[in-house]
Amino acid sequence: MKKISKYYINRESSWLAFNDRVLQEAEDKNVPLIERLKFLGIYSSNLDEFFNVRVGTIRRMINVGIKAKTEIGGKPKEVLNEIQQIVLRQRDKFDKIFSELVQELEKENIFIINEKQLSAEQEKFVKSYFEQEVHPRLVPVMLNSHPSFPYLKNAVIYLAIHLSYKDNHSKPAYALIEVPANILPRFIVLPKIDDRKFIIMLDDVIRYGLKDIFSIFEFDSHQAYTIKLTRDAELEIDDDVTRSFFEKISDSVKQRQMGQPVRFVYDREMPSDLFNFILKRNHLQDFQNLIPGGRYHNARDFMNFPKIGSASLMNKPRSPLYHKDLVKSKSLFSAIKEKDILLHYPYQSFHHIIDLLREAAIDPKVTSIKMTLYRLAKDSNIINALRNACRNGKEVTAVIELQARFDEEANIRWTQKLEEENARIIDGVPGLKVHSKLCLITRIEEGEKLNYAVVGTGNFNESTARIYSDHALLTADPRITQEVSKVFKFLENNYKTFNYKHLLVSPFFMRKRFLKLIESEIENATAGKEAYIYAKMNSLVDQDIIKKLYKASQAGVKIKLVVRGICSLIPGIKGTSDNIEAVSILDKYLEHSRIFIFSHGGDERYYISSADWMIRNLDNRVEVAVPIFDKNIQKELKDFFLIQLKDNSKTRIFDEKQDNRYRKNESDPSFRAQDDIFRYLKGEIPSIS
Repeated sequence: MKKISKYYINRESSWLAFNDRVLQEAEDKNVPLIERLKFLGIYSSNLDEFFNVRVGTIRRMINVGIKAKTEIGGKPKEVLNEIQQIVLRQRDKFDKIFSELVQELEKENIFIINEKQLSAEQEKFVKSYFEQEVHPRLVPVMLNSHPSFPYLKNAVIYLAIHLSYKDNHSKPAYALIEVPANILPRFIVLPKIDDRKFIIMLDDVIRYGLKDIFSIFEFDSHQAYTIKLTRDAELEIDDDVTRSFFEKISDSVKQRQMGQPVRFVYDREMPSDLFNFILKRNHLQDFQNLIPGGRYHNARDFMNFPKIGSASLMNKPRSPLYHKDLVKSKSLFSAIKEKDILLHYPYQSFHHIIDLLREAAIDPKVTSIKMTLYRLAKDSNIINALRNACRNGKEVTAVIELQARFDEEANIRWTQKLEEENARIIDGVPGLKVHSKLCLITRIEEGEKLNYAVVGTGNFNESTARIYSDHALLTADPRITQEVSKVFKFLENNYKTFNYKHLLVSPFFMRKRFLKLIESEIENATAGKEAYIYAKMNSLVDQDIIKKLYKASQAGVKIKLVVRGICSLIPGIKGTSDNIEAVSILDKYLEHSRIFIFSHGGDERYYISSADWMIRNLDNRVEVAVPIFDKNIQKELKDFFLIQLKDNSKTRIFDEKQDNRYRKNESDPSFRAQDDIFRYLKGEIPSIS
């Protein structure tokens, strides 16, 4: 895909390169086998969201007649075509990897079989499972007699059924069955044969039962082919001033299922008559994003592949560490009052955050709790703790972001749960998403109010905290807590804005302050002083920031970047970015934290943040970057960053080619950052800063 210019990679291209790194993990024979299958699931899930959101945006540009080049890197139709070509190449790679993984599973005596490969005992099991569990949940629709094609839900898999006679050429009949993978498991473990284990997919259980489903007809050939339609997932929020934002979001979520098609995936073995029938009935004959695939779609379900076989086929479970300063026998407020504490999860336990809220809920000295909530766990202990705080008479304020993409329905439900306990709900800021990760707890101590704050890089979500690498600062430092209080006052009263001396808050001052910090490094480098920037984030897209980093590189500032996903900056351009090194780490945990370190003339500046260097974070969201003042924690953060820079196992190098080349040095010992960070926090390896 074309670059925006010779100095920038466009975000669509860079994102697809990121997802190719996920495929690399599925391909890596050093990754345990079932974990490799899960990476195929992650790849598929990522691609669904890419089409839901990014391709949906491009198609809307086409629909409204935008033809000129835009910030997406070219004319919308050209970009869409290039996306199609990349996705098709990756699809071939995906199919090859899946075929290899099936063979690897068979070497481990694990067999994924279809409905035609069942033993007598397994067939008996499948017949019973189909009759008892599957058949009652199926709603077959006969298509020939249906006046219009049934509505295809977003990202749901269907079986398109071809019914015919083997010995004559009578007109076939067509039917459609939704695969109830949202109700039943996609993978069903079958009875073993000796030491061999067997799995059948739900799709094939339905295929097994096709004859029974259509028994009232005389057809003797029943064939099923998987199809899936992905739709534009952007919410359309009306501007009716008589309706609450809550109501608008609720209706918009329902309307998402009606979004315009952005991708149609189908079994390439489907007969042409059935394929053309489906395209014609869905007005997709000239559709650009037709993706031929295999027998199975929605590989995202591989993220829930059964834990079957030996323990060596999965990552070895690792219990998170408890922070040495947060022992159970001591009040967490006492510990935080003594000194700032930085949590690194999943290496350290996220339950410290839940314990803090539980303690606050019953502590007579606590008067109020305020939190920003973006994405929460399915059965959220955070919500339970806040509800309990309400019952204990605390004033609870929750800023729940109803526009958190794909979590809107869950957040509506959590809003209702908290409202039942009389919590105060703030449903965001008009025109801005609240993406900051903040908690403010107020206690009365010796007759005075004292604030405690949690400022994090990731969601208050105990489920994702087991697989996302994030940081959270726990502090009673008034320089920070007073300004966190100002952020909540802004969220409560949008018309009132504040100045911040220590926090970097978007959309007000964050961009300006980051640019100023980079400019300071430029000035120091120009004056012959040591100057460097270390930055870790999910995405680097903002062109103003990138231009400033190029200027810093030209001035001699040493810049090291760890970017998990999209990176529009191109390192190593002679005379422009010679002093910039940019890498990506993809491993067991999702690298989600944001760390920013500036040399600042020898008086280093450290920040952790909820914000990436993207336009949306800097200009269109409420985000917070918090300074780290404690020297010991600064050392921890720098060690964390330097350990990541030493990685030569899971690091890929960013360059103009976007070929995801691994950083390898055969003469050096092996360093794997995520394992080494755990050992570092456990005290098994020394500081390296």
